[in-house]
Amino acid sequence: MQRFLLLFSVLLTPTVVCAQEIKYAAPAEVRASFKKLLDRPKVPLDAKSVSAELVDGWVLEELTFASQKKLSGVVERVPTIVLRPEKTDRPLPAVIVLHGTGGNKQGQLGLMRELAKRRIIGVAIDARYHGGRSGGAKGAGAYNEAITKAWLSKSGEPMEHPFYYDTVWDLWRLVDYLETRDDVDAKRIGMIGFSMGGIQTYLAASVDERIRVSVPAIAIQSFRWSLENDKWQGRANTIKQAHEQARKDLGEPAVNQKVCRALWNKIVPGILSDYDCPSMVRLHAPRPMMILSGTKDGNCPYEGAKLAIASAQRAYKDAASADRLSVLVEEVGHTVTPKQRAAALDWLEKWLK
Repeated sequence: MQRFLLLFSVLLTPTVVCAQEIKYAAPAEVRASFKKLLDRPKVPLDAKSVSAELVDGWVLEELTFASQKKLSGVVERVPTIVLRPEKTDRPLPAVIVLHGTGGNKQGQLGLMRELAKRRIIGVAIDARYHGGRSGGAKGAGAYNEAITKAWLSKSGEPMEHPFYYDTVWDLWRLVDYLETRDDVDAKRIGMIGFSMGGIQTYLAASVDERIRVSVPAIAIQSFRWSLENDKWQGRANTIKQAHEQARKDLGEPAVNQKVCRALWNKIVPGILSDYDCPSMVRLHAPRPMMILSGTKDGNCPYEGAKLAIASAQRAYKDAASADRLSVLVEEVGHTVTPKQRAAALDWLEKWLK
């Protein structure tokens, strides 16, 4: 079927929203509680350069910075790449670009080059247990192992939260680092992420107001709606190993709603309530945000996405900033189309330049 672009309208959602509407805590309460949930002792950033090479007239810089001290006592360092001008007479805007499950920072260089053409510094990191943080494992293997280990941790004991939350902390620390750079204008920092990276984008950007503009791509959804309406399968398959372990431990014959609820409540606490997407996207208003979705996306079912979109629309309307929210939906699955990609670049340039 031919792909076409849909401009999402408020008129498409009211009956669905009224039937499914959930009362969340006030935005200020959600922001404060989410920060408290993820909070951990900060360590000095201790940024260390790894390499620098000239690419298409710009410098591709590789570095690491310290994010936290882990439970083992080891300092967690975040592999990072920055595509920047060799010289600049003034600080430039910067956009953080986030990969999806199984990806890595190098996979974002294409988009970073597109940003460079617009005189925007591109920044990318490896998410927890991905790329240079995977211990040599390919794809999402180390990521799945870490999430399974988190599930197996004993109740009440300290545990990691590799499924989204720990990388969100890294992103907040990345913004701390970008604020120290002379070539970055700290008042013009944006973020775009895809799939897993898109979820991390709306979680991080909704709470951290230093992120002035964001584009969560193929990420907007409602975890709660997916669970309650038996549309959890796409999400569960992204971390299949952990779901299978939870199934086994719970004595279930197959992965089901009970398994998903137990696993999600433990590894991403609050994702079925106040930290679900319809609640979190409210917090982004009135800062500019563009949402990219697909009507056939099995990982982010569109009916649940519409609840989040409607929530964002209400928040931006209440903030008298409806022009700062853009929603582009295409009749596709879990992918970003060229039209959406081009629109996202235009959006970032519009609000950061």
